[in-house]
Amino acid sequence: MSAPYSVPDERPPCPGYPPSLGESRLLTDEELRVSLECTLRDWDRTSDLWLFGYGSLIWNPGMPTVEATRSKVHGYHRGLYLWSRVNRGTPEQPGLVLALDRGGSCTGIAFRLAADGAMPHLETLWRREMAMGSYRPAWLPCNLADGRRVDALAFVMRRDVPTYTGKLADEVVQTVFGCASGRYGTTLDYVSRTVAALRECGMPDRALEALLARCREAESDGG
Repeated sequence: MSAPYSVPDERPPCPGYPPSLGESRLLTDEELRVSLECTLRDWDRTSDLWLFGYGSLIWNPGMPTVEATRSKVHGYHRGLYLWSRVNRGTPEQPGLVLALDRGGSCTGIAFRLAADGAMPHLETLWRREMAMGSYRPAWLPCNLADGRRVDALAFVMRRDVPTYTGKLADEVVQTVFGCASGRYGTTLDYVSRTVAALRECGMPDRALEALLARCREAESDGG
């Protein structure tokens, strides 16, 4: 089913959008290497690793995994808290992507990555998720659907970076849905695919679904 949005030639100004984010900078290969090694400093290199996917990793993990199961973390919740100037938007019209922020809980998919041959996949994951340094890699206690508890690697939002959005008004999100597109496509497609994947996995995100529905309704009403 096609999305009800098209990218218009002109839209009325929206207070708060586009945001003033200043200059952006990609992390160097050396900075990415140091970040990855620091995150893995306690890994024995023989045990399998767990990754917690709460956004696009659910429907596009981008690596071979030996197990994938529904899971939940406490102390963090999912939301559109990160401005995207490359993947889902541009510096002129930033998009939005999901991040884990403090408080509440979050369902997702826990992926088990085999220790043997894991490093090349983790390096690719770092280039994908950590290119701008907006996330903080963290090992979070994760409750799996079958009752197991594991420490899973997740990417948590940093509140000390300019790309942290805080809580946005629906009007801003609706504007982003209508105009933002980047290297991997539109923000709207990203959110829609994540909402669909969560529902297909039997763990719908009611808040994200409600936000998407409100923005679609406002768009159809010409708001």
